[in-house]
Amino acid sequence: MDRVIDAATASDIVKAQAGSEKNVMNLSAMTDTAKATFLSYLGGNAIPSSIMLYPETFEDKEEVAAYLEAYNAGREEEDQILHTDLAETISQMTGGIINGITIVLVAFAAISLIVSLIMISIITYTSVLERTKEIGVLRSLGARKKDITRVFDAETFILGLLSGLMGVAVAWLLTIPMNRILVRLTELENIASLQISHVVILITVSTLLAVLGGHIPAKMASEKDAVEALRSE
Repeated sequence: MDRVIDAATASDIVKAQAGSEKNVMNLSAMTDTAKATFLSYLGGNAIPSSIMLYPETFEDKEEVAAYLEAYNAGREEEDQILHTDLAETISQMTGGIINGITIVLVAFAAISLIVSLIMISIITYTSVLERTKEIGVLRSLGARKKDITRVFDAETFILGLLSGLMGVAVAWLLTIPMNRILVRLTELENIASLQISHVVILITVSTLLAVLGGHIPAKMASEKDAVEALRSE
């Protein structure tokens, strides 16, 4: 350490800067504070301006940060130790990127959900047209309008529930090969995972969308005249 300090303080550029009132790099004027700072940057000062700490774990990192915060508490600004957590800075940067990607993916997913809602409505309406005579038979047997609505609502509910279960099952199965691929590429384990709360939310959303998409055609089916429905083929 002494050898490095002696070599730096005795270097030609430090000597030149110490004897000049201008910046020897660009010949611009310098104040005494700027000169002292620049001399320190060139190695002309044995007092360290910064110390790099490399904790082995995140728990150790948090302890170091807490210790420095406790040291700075109640001290004047010039007596405080300024510290920067590079790991946290990088995490915030990557977190912002990931959040941006997530928003884009959510937007695509929302478009897919809207398209699915429209397709469910079309499929249910097609089912209503194909089963017009069946609706007439049910009405002639005493089924009420709300009973007809419930028949189609029940069908779309079952379809939405089964679709949600199938989608969750496929997503869970895909996490297995994805984790293996990610381990080989990044050496990080269990990145892809499916939480129970997410499973419940996905199945609920799938079921609700199916019911919402099929409810309007179901109401249309219930409004059909029994006599006209029986005449249809």
